[in-house]
Amino acid sequence: MAMTPLEELRHSTSHVLATAVLRLWPDALLDIGPPTDSGFYYDFDLSHRFSEEDFSKIEAEMKKVAKENHLFTRKEVSRAEAKAFFESKKQTYKIGRLGDIPEGEAISFYTNGEFTDLCAGTHVKSTGEIKAFKLLRLAGAYHRGDEKNKMLQRIYGTAFATKEELEASLKAQEEALQRDHRKLGKELDLFLIDDEVGQGLVMWTPKGAIVRHEMQKFLLEELGKRGYEQVFTPHVGRLSLYKTSGHFPYYQESQYPPIIDRETLAKLSQEGCSCAELSNKIEKGEIEGYLLKPMNCPMHIRIYASRPRSYRDLPVRLAEFGTVYRWEQSGELNGMTRVRGFTQDDAHLFCTEEQVAQEVEGCLEMVRLVLVTLGIGDFRVRVGLRDPASDKYVGSKEGWDKAEAAVKEAAKKLGVKTSEEAGEAAFYGPKIDFVVKDVIGREWQLGTVQVDYNLPERFDLTYTGADNQKHRPVMIHRAPFGSLERFTGVLIEHYRGAFPVWLAPEQARFLPVNDQMIAYAEKCAQEFQAAGLRVSVDKKGDKLGGQIRRGQLEKVPFLLVCGNREAEAGQVAVRSREKGDEGAQSVAVVMERLVNMMKNRVS
Repeated sequence: MAMTPLEELRHSTSHVLATAVLRLWPDALLDIGPPTDSGFYYDFDLSHRFSEEDFSKIEAEMKKVAKENHLFTRKEVSRAEAKAFFESKKQTYKIGRLGDIPEGEAISFYTNGEFTDLCAGTHVKSTGEIKAFKLLRLAGAYHRGDEKNKMLQRIYGTAFATKEELEASLKAQEEALQRDHRKLGKELDLFLIDDEVGQGLVMWTPKGAIVRHEMQKFLLEELGKRGYEQVFTPHVGRLSLYKTSGHFPYYQESQYPPIIDRETLAKLSQEGCSCAELSNKIEKGEIEGYLLKPMNCPMHIRIYASRPRSYRDLPVRLAEFGTVYRWEQSGELNGMTRVRGFTQDDAHLFCTEEQVAQEVEGCLEMVRLVLVTLGIGDFRVRVGLRDPASDKYVGSKEGWDKAEAAVKEAAKKLGVKTSEEAGEAAFYGPKIDFVVKDVIGREWQLGTVQVDYNLPERFDLTYTGADNQKHRPVMIHRAPFGSLERFTGVLIEHYRGAFPVWLAPEQARFLPVNDQMIAYAEKCAQEFQAAGLRVSVDKKGDKLGGQIRRGQLEKVPFLLVCGNREAEAGQVAVRSREKGDEGAQSVAVVMERLVNMMKNRVS
């Protein structure tokens, strides 16, 4: 696939980075240096441990390389020539990368000045075109992303055509850093990830649990209005269930290993069964095991199949806040947005073919409502279709054609920006993903709706039609949040931790100006709590200025000052997060205002 001009520029800058590093540390071993969506990186194996203090020295050398204005020249070489060249340079990782190039495919070198790299290209004309770049951060990266391999040192950077574009990007990145949900989550005590518990496993603290509870409460209300029924399913299930669904082995690499019962495991151990043999027996179905639930849909299918269904019963809409488990590489984990255990606001609808269009439209409208209510009104829709050239999809062409026609038509009716992307469908059906844009312009894929003709076939699901014959239902998968963990991580960054009143863990805080005012503040707090509001009283005893600063740092929407004059008049002095000092107001008026904001879920 051809690179865009910006990708070419960034790819070329990664070569300039490698050139500079070799000039400064000639014994550095090089692996790969591709462009990315936001910049570029290069992986190095080097005895010297890079620090960000090295960046100024490396950037200065990169500027020299750029100023020398070396042409990027391409040369095709034989496999033997390439291997001999890298052997002479003792670049062992490059020799390994040669093996990734299929026999018969061209092997090309790109050279700028004294530096030559194994590279398919493409590049800008010369290093002189590289004028605006910045090294950003360091990271460890396992060679080929495999934890069994050596950890390399990765230098990330970015590049733009102009200094103005670079400065704007750096400013946006600084803003993103201040909004980082991992940083804010710790400062605001919203969630915890503890190595003693396990990487990628989120624990919701009391404050974070309030945010989660309010999101679930909101969605449950909407589900009740729309005819959904709530279910609960186990965290583990038989391996055979996921073989029938196709999740095992289609997604085997992203699942936890199967769980074998103790008696079977002891017997196999006595027989000297190796791990490879055990895996083979599991694959062949010779051993029954269990799987930490990677998906909720097979269990919802079994609930549907647990009793006869008539066309009069359809659609059946089953919903669950179901926790699932996926095995993610440790290097890919990222706070709440990339985890190993997460809760999906999952629902599966079983309907007739005639009901598909209406049900899909209803699902899409609910996703839209969720996003708008949560203050994320800027989004686009991505329709994921199958790639006819791929063999990863299951089911008949007829079923796929019907499903794709349904999602395309429903997406059009939403009236928002829509794109179609081949190869982005799930293995069992096409999908509609909601890609939202946060306040600083970053995109996140969140809610999803999928139409599925295949799992009902694999599980032999039926309903009795008006003709008294058996028919196959169509299945719709739907998750407005997608993952509560991921969605909350995005929300933290979108709001910079300053949640709207209805989501805020603490909606108001009473600030007594002295110890004598604590009793009045507590009386007011009790009235607010009786009205269903989440409030507290600051009784730490420091001066009012300190109380205000603490409340502001903790992102409390309303700070209510209690002094002698306010107490005598039955008032509080209001300081809101949005407007600042609003003056003295009656307790009843302020309470009614907050109750309405919470009730109407004002963002």
